[in-house]
Amino acid sequence: MTRTTEPNPTPAAGTGPRQRADAWLRDFETALAAGDAHTVAAMFSVDGLWRDLVAFTWNIKTLEGRVEIADMVRTQVADIRPRSFHTTDAATESEGVITAPIGFDTAVGSGIGLLRLTDAGAFTLLTTLHELHGRPEPVGAQRPKGVAHGAIRRRVGSAEELEREERELDRTRQPYVVVVGGGQAGIVLGARLRQLGVPALVVDENDRPGDRWRTRYKSLALHDPVWYDHLPYLPFPDHWPVFTPKDKLADWLEFYTRVMEVPYWSKTTCVRASYDERRRQWDVHVRRDGESLVLTPRHLVLATGMSGKPNIPNIPGANRFRGEQQHSSRHPGPDAYAGKRAVVIGSGNSAHDICAALWEAGARVTMVQRSSTHVVRSESAIEFALGELYSEQAVANGITTEKADLMFASLPYRLLPSLQAPIYAAIRERDAEFYARLKRAGFQLDWGDDDSGLFLKYLRGGSGYYIDTGASELIANGDIRLAHGEVRELTEDTVVLGDGTALPADLVVYATGYAPMHRWVTDLIGPGTAETVGRCWGYGSGTTKDPGPWEGELRNMWKPTEQDGLWFHGGNLHQTRFYSRYLALQLAAHYTGIPTPVYGLQQVHHRT
Repeated sequence: MTRTTEPNPTPAAGTGPRQRADAWLRDFETALAAGDAHTVAAMFSVDGLWRDLVAFTWNIKTLEGRVEIADMVRTQVADIRPRSFHTTDAATESEGVITAPIGFDTAVGSGIGLLRLTDAGAFTLLTTLHELHGRPEPVGAQRPKGVAHGAIRRRVGSAEELEREERELDRTRQPYVVVVGGGQAGIVLGARLRQLGVPALVVDENDRPGDRWRTRYKSLALHDPVWYDHLPYLPFPDHWPVFTPKDKLADWLEFYTRVMEVPYWSKTTCVRASYDERRRQWDVHVRRDGESLVLTPRHLVLATGMSGKPNIPNIPGANRFRGEQQHSSRHPGPDAYAGKRAVVIGSGNSAHDICAALWEAGARVTMVQRSSTHVVRSESAIEFALGELYSEQAVANGITTEKADLMFASLPYRLLPSLQAPIYAAIRERDAEFYARLKRAGFQLDWGDDDSGLFLKYLRGGSGYYIDTGASELIANGDIRLAHGEVRELTEDTVVLGDGTALPADLVVYATGYAPMHRWVTDLIGPGTAETVGRCWGYGSGTTKDPGPWEGELRNMWKPTEQDGLWFHGGNLHQTRFYSRYLALQLAAHYTGIPTPVYGLQQVHHRT
């Protein structure tokens, strides 16, 4: 039974925050080296949380409380052999909490993290694997020379070398990793794997990198600000706009793919995949520009995205509707619909964007709100929710993207509701008149099940919110009409709601979201494998769209799954940037033969 004795008191008050953090780390290292799981656990507060990204668990895992911490240490420490714990920069102290960035080593790599220390022990600890020993990313002092000086017969140029690699793929050598999906997630992971020397191939059905953005409606732009959205290795330049238009982002992704030399097959559709247990490899059937090929990687990553497979409702009468019907992902833009009657079904980001664009083009627009929606003004979200870490002021204060990401990741999901709720309470108070006008217009608002707002809504269900960039004003003043309820049927020229309300329509846009990522497993691999790995996304909060039990980390994302060799990668640009490092390090460890004893493999509570 794990002891719950209190940790030793912190050093004398005259010692500074960094010295106290270093003293705790020395004791922590001593206890780890001795394999003393009880003492390690007792160095945390009773409700302490240890979030580990690959360094100790070869998993993405949060240990909650001393019992879980002791069990992980007891299981893993002999293999991990952690050592050399130290602070890496100045520590700060506020309201009795010392916050200190840390570094350490393990048997296979170096790590970084963040410690929050109180008189009762560690309140939170983040540990992350940063790089593998002997396999650093070739950046900075490790950058490649780029050319062999001297006179060399039959010299091969860099462009020729890339062409040779392209020709050999599938012909004389196979990729170790195949990434299905060449949007932002697949491209960034491809770049990470190339930097780590892991043979990988990204396949995508579109004609060019960036087409997943390029082919969307013309008014689409990122709702997150630039400081939150940088890609690894190549951050957006200083002149980049705060909110990136979709075509600009598409061109950047295409440029990024070329400059980072990502092995990328466009016009390539993954038809099906199966795993051979005996050979421990996949057979991935693809059709590339009309040619059928079979790739045989050891690992398969589905980077098909949360916005990959359109969710189109099956509505009675759809076949007799005389106007146009389209999912929001296929909406071409508003120009052809001036003077037309448009009905947009849904009330999330895409629905608002499309409604506003159609109104601007002169259409008569009705939004059908099927359930309450969380709305936050873009300016308020940046100022209250992101500004401390991701803003021009944060940059001026010395908060680099890497520092911001580490601080953001150091807060386990267990803590987020209590930290986010006050932020959104302040927004609700500051923007009270804005919300009052929306309510008077009939818009049904919510703040999440526990008033925790936008980010928790996203993590739990991936939908149900709008970051306002102008459409809310059109709703509030009646320019965009509102209707409520589910759609019962379509007639030749109307959308009929459950209460019998008939909305005249020449155009119906289904802004009804996307099927969950695990649906791709069903379609590409089969229902058996989909049942084996279970659902993706959500962390068991027990709230709307995220049923319990509590799991503490996003299901199946960026970490080992119940299916050997199958991984999932996706999310917004911030998550794509940050978590791609840990997925790439896991795959690099497998490639180089490093043992990866996984602790706490996710139990599957929700089958597909």
